[in-house]
Amino acid sequence: MDILKTAVDWTKAEMLSSSFFILFGIGFMAASLGFWQVGKTEIAKAYVIPLLIAGVLLLIIGLGIFIPAKARVTGFAEAYAMDAQAFISAELAKAERILGEYRIAVYRVIPLIVALCAVLFVVFSGPVWRASFVTTISMMAVIMMIDTNANTRLEAYKIALAEADAQIGK
Repeated sequence: MDILKTAVDWTKAEMLSSSFFILFGIGFMAASLGFWQVGKTEIAKAYVIPLLIAGVLLLIIGLGIFIPAKARVTGFAEAYAMDAQAFISAELAKAERILGEYRIAVYRVIPLIVALCAVLFVVFSGPVWRASFVTTISMMAVIMMIDTNANTRLEAYKIALAEADAQIGK
């Protein structure tokens, strides 16, 4: 039953991480509103749309993680009670799939996007282009920061699942 508590704790930690996506999304949208209301220069006005888009995307990511996690956490006890081995196997498969996605997205694709934006920032001199590149780099940094922490938690969760799987398999 200890693995059930571990699964619930991990899912609640994921919900907390998703809350940071939501907070950063709101922050980006607030910054957009600030630039729209107070921005007087051309570059300040250029940040309005990119920050708004980044804020909405971060909000979608956060809600897209939070809502399913909240629904899943209530079903853990029932799934575990029905078939503990199937529950652990399903959670192990999910952990391995997500870790694979992190390896590709967080550790390969996002750094490439940041590098590309940095190079293009030097090439393009228009304020909208530059604001878009800076906003994209900022958004990718937020995603990378939150997902790196989530990746570490997920690796620990996978180890706990593997240990529970070995105990049940005996």
